[in-house]
Amino acid sequence: MRPFHTLDACRLCDVGFVLTDIDDTLTTDGRLPSIAYEALERLSGAGVKVVPVTGRPAGWCDLIARLWPVDAVVGENGAFYFACEAGGGMTRVFAQAGETRLENRRRLDDLATSILANVPGARISADQPFRDADLAIDFAEDGPRLGEAEVSRIVACFEAAGAVAKVSSIHVNGWFGHYDKLAMTRRLFAERYDLDIDKENGRVVFVGDSPNDAPMFGFFANSVGVANFADFRDTVATPPKWITRRAGGAGFAEVAAAVLKARAD
Repeated sequence: MRPFHTLDACRLCDVGFVLTDIDDTLTTDGRLPSIAYEALERLSGAGVKVVPVTGRPAGWCDLIARLWPVDAVVGENGAFYFACEAGGGMTRVFAQAGETRLENRRRLDDLATSILANVPGARISADQPFRDADLAIDFAEDGPRLGEAEVSRIVACFEAAGAVAKVSSIHVNGWFGHYDKLAMTRRLFAERYDLDIDKENGRVVFVGDSPNDAPMFGFFANSVGVANFADFRDTVATPPKWITRRAGGAGFAEVAAAVLKARAD
């Protein structure tokens, strides 16, 4: 990873899209600071399309698509994208059909019982009631932080059941199906923007902070980790290309300011 402040500004001149994780990327210590929200507004006001790409649930993503200064949101690690037009209602696109999601929900509910029985201290995330397609096991958000051994056991429980498991900065998210953040982002760009991100890679900046961002870090040439990504640098096979000086929401604001300056210059 190279320091973000050393990135050649010319690489950001044509950026038209900023994709960002939410937890510990936009947020700092679990809160959305004004500096990060203002950065979202400034990007949007300058004509940059902002898309949160997050592990957070469908219920949260509905609100984010409606109320935040963003163009769309990819949620539950790629289970769907939502986009809301003023006066035009909400567009919801899912990776899986409704019947498949219902069957997978039953399987995940059974798996939740097994994980809690096998990993002391593990708990269902507080936002689980608002989820559509996955199961979130909290290891750091509400309650004592679990150790790496417990997190690894949670991942192993998911994988033993045939589920995909991804670790964020606060949860282990698991689901049945073949999708991730990058796959749904690719679909969003094709369907909403009529763009092939393989060809338009350089027009996109992605900002993240944790292991479940690895597919995005690996794909995008302009992938940036906020400073707190350093907590995971020894456990992620695919790190971001660049890393900010500051952590969390201040790190995101650092990226936004650089994008806006490069476009203006």
